[in-house]
Amino acid sequence: MIDAIGGYFGLEQSCAEHYHATALRLNTARNCLEYILLARQYKHIYLPAYTCDVLLEPLQKHNVRYTFYPVTMQLEPAYMPDLKHDEALLYTNYFGLKQDCMDRLARQYGSQLIADNAQAFYAQPIAGIDTFYSPRKFFGVPDGAYLYTDAVLTDDLEQDVSWQRASHLLTRIDCGAETGYEMYVRNNATLHNQPMRHMSQLTEAMLAGVDYGKAADVRRENFLYLQRNLVHHPLHLSLPEDAVPMVYPYYTEDISLRKRLAEQRIYTAKYWQCVHNWSKDGEVATDMTEHLVPLPCDQRYGVADMDRIRQFVNNN
Repeated sequence: MIDAIGGYFGLEQSCAEHYHATALRLNTARNCLEYILLARQYKHIYLPAYTCDVLLEPLQKHNVRYTFYPVTMQLEPAYMPDLKHDEALLYTNYFGLKQDCMDRLARQYGSQLIADNAQAFYAQPIAGIDTFYSPRKFFGVPDGAYLYTDAVLTDDLEQDVSWQRASHLLTRIDCGAETGYEMYVRNNATLHNQPMRHMSQLTEAMLAGVDYGKAADVRRENFLYLQRNLVHHPLHLSLPEDAVPMVYPYYTEDISLRKRLAEQRIYTAKYWQCVHNWSKDGEVATDMTEHLVPLPCDQRYGVADMDRIRQFVNNN
């Protein structure tokens, strides 16, 4: 179909480049994992116990066995499984802060490592390692994912359509976060069990308009401000020199902090309630789920916002 000329205007689009310009562009990160599973024909995957259950979708869909491995308080594997030829180990670059661990695992497992960089958008892929990213965890887009792999599927994928998942993005601008929240939840739900597709034109256009350098600088500055000014807490995940964080992972014994922050209109996610389905109380994964509060430090905010967070956390 040829493009229309004239008529009403659509959203303004940028002609800039994608940050992951050479990656394969798919519709969701979980479908990046599905692509890897099909292309590599893995029969068994080791997953960190501290993870989101959306990663189970492609595994269950294709009857791939999976085993959870425990993680330490530093969010690294508590043991190193031996892999057979048709097995792989998936590791999550938590909050964009664990590239050193990813590098060590790559040296040990080589191409049998799967790098889950859903929380590490700015981390560079390691040569020969299947790696995927989820840009909507860093930027205001409805969906989309990037995949680096040298494995090729011959399937002819359709292109996704995203306009119907963008209502929460537009509503937040005009009406505020609370008004758009239920739309956000509904739109997220539509991503479950989506067929593997190419990234939509809408998401491609939105991602081409991001000032990636500025966003990275602001995220680092905000993280370092919180690191310098928050009171002591037992989780020490420092910011590597070349890393860009997703959030500031604040560990607290006060499990009411998340709720009280929300009462101040400081909203934090909970990673991940589903962990209780496969980990026992007292294990690191369940402990992190209940006690780790991911404080916002992204490019929407400045020092005044970080100081508001500091004052409430330190004084409560």
